[in-house]
Amino acid sequence: MVRIRVFETEAGRLMESGDLPGFLHLYVGQEAVAAGALATLTDADQITSTHRGHGHAVAKGAGFRKMFAELFGRVDGYCHGRGGSMHINDLSIGMLGANGIVGAGLPIAVGAAFAARYRGDGSIAMTFFGDGASNIGAFHEAANMAAVLQLPVVFVCENNGYAEFTAQARHMRLDDVADRAAAYGMPSEVCDGMDAVAVRQACRRAVDRARAGEGPSLVEAKTYRYYDHQGVKGLRKPYRTQEEIDAWKARDAIELLEARAAADGVVDAAEFARVWEETRADAVDAIAFARASPLPDPATLTRDVYTD
Repeated sequence: MVRIRVFETEAGRLMESGDLPGFLHLYVGQEAVAAGALATLTDADQITSTHRGHGHAVAKGAGFRKMFAELFGRVDGYCHGRGGSMHINDLSIGMLGANGIVGAGLPIAVGAAFAARYRGDGSIAMTFFGDGASNIGAFHEAANMAAVLQLPVVFVCENNGYAEFTAQARHMRLDDVADRAAAYGMPSEVCDGMDAVAVRQACRRAVDRARAGEGPSLVEAKTYRYYDHQGVKGLRKPYRTQEEIDAWKARDAIELLEARAAADGVVDAAEFARVWEETRADAVDAIAFARASPLPDPATLTRDVYTD
């Protein structure tokens, strides 16, 4: 969670200063979902992500250097500077890619789960999506196919309460996205998305079920993004109250976990400080690496577009 927080904070700063091209959809506030869910997987398990995908990539094991290089559009990035923020992937760790199209990662994960069962290697797939994406046809098609074929896939809904700028109550009549799983005959569970342990426990049950050949499950994590839909400062008039933002920040996932670990005597304050310090140093190193990496040669424009 600290690695995600530091990466995103630095990336947001670089975007606002104009050092990074384009817009970033930052994951700050939702760290417990990626960390808790992906702690249940191995490198052989595959995931699909969203337009807000940096957190999933980092939690799956993506390195800061190649991540920042990709954001800078440099050749040493995960996609050689061609994918940018919303298309980071690393097949070596099962990261099938972030996706700029809302809901588009869902059927890809179902395909990965189908392939995993065909291979019979015991691996599974997990897909992340938001509350807004559960209104998209791709969600319903993916959920139906996964259930009908009893595929080893876990659907993780990161419900941060907003589809871009639209509150959940204004785009669906349900309180829980998890209720939609019943229509496809799959079990579901709602958990506290600000509690990494609760997310891990819920996802562990779904992952174990998938590995046992019992089919798909849906886990809904109630969470919150601290920043706007894009960037840090926001592009629209306020659509959230400061009171709402402050109430969620009072339950910050990292602070909650640190307090719990300290109370249980698992980790002391000095160890927490070391983690933060080392992670910030990693970010400084990675940003310097990214700045020094060359830009892609225009002559290679069609690389990875066509094949012989």
